[in-house]
Amino acid sequence: MDTRLTELEVKLAFAEDLLETLNHTVYRQQEQISQLQHELRALRQQMVQAQPAEQRSLLDEIPPHY
Repeated sequence: MDTRLTELEVKLAFAEDLLETLNHTVYRQQEQISQLQHELRALRQQMVQAQPAEQRSLLDEIPPHY
């Protein structure tokens, strides 16, 4: 009985350590995702500001079969 209890305690300790490691990994990934979303928004804003708002007509386009 004593051996079984010790084995359960060891398994619990490993499970708690694994859970803590996974929580830390998920936290870091969420931080990275948030940073990437921020950078993506900034890049989109730069693209909008860099491109003039030109109105193009489909009549100006050459169809692909020409």
